[in-house]
Amino acid sequence: MDLQRGFVLHRRPYSETSLLVDLLTEETGRLTVIAKGARAKRSAWKSVLQPFTPLLLRWSGKGALKTLTKAEPAAITLPLQQTALYSGFYVNELITRVIEPETANPQLFQHYLQCLTGLATQPQVEPTLRLFEFHLLKILGYGIDFTHCAGSGKAVEADMTYRYREEKGFIASLIKDNLTFYGRELLAFEQTQFDEPAVLSAAKRFTRIALKPYLGDKPLKSRELFTQHSLYSK
Repeated sequence: MDLQRGFVLHRRPYSETSLLVDLLTEETGRLTVIAKGARAKRSAWKSVLQPFTPLLLRWSGKGALKTLTKAEPAAITLPLQQTALYSGFYVNELITRVIEPETANPQLFQHYLQCLTGLATQPQVEPTLRLFEFHLLKILGYGIDFTHCAGSGKAVEADMTYRYREEKGFIASLIKDNLTFYGRELLAFEQTQFDEPAVLSAAKRFTRIALKPYLGDKPLKSRELFTQHSLYSK
């Protein structure tokens, strides 16, 4: 097979000297490979198989677990620091948890690359994270209409409030709780415009609600990492 562009999402020890490595690749999608001998003292892969480093990869095997045969840097590691670094771990964990293995999705790869670039270059991480989450929801098949009331079919009005109902959408409501959003927020969601602080806060609340069915009840380790380091909670 030809070399594929990819990134390390997660790695963990396997046997005495090897690693199990979760990858996101451009053409194959997410997959897990054995990097034999990668933990050995003289292994060239020890410094290569790191998160946030653009890689060129090749592997072999026909089962669910492939064997890595080549890994080389395609560019320098993206410079993620502090909050941006933990945000990158959060994005990696999201992909690992919700994307089916070996499902080709070049669009996801591009969104991921754009997300890492944004985290490395933009002073605020939240707009970049929210944008990636909305792209991820579309890839997962999330099909809620942000521009029309699911109850009446009428166009969403900026000053009205709408309550989210899972698998149905947003219905005009006078109830105000964690599931309620202003019409102007929904219209901003449709355009993926997160410039205003109120919209950004609402988008964070919404993506938590929308991603929960995909994530289940198991907590995200990256969120716990944020809490431990007193940075900020996703």
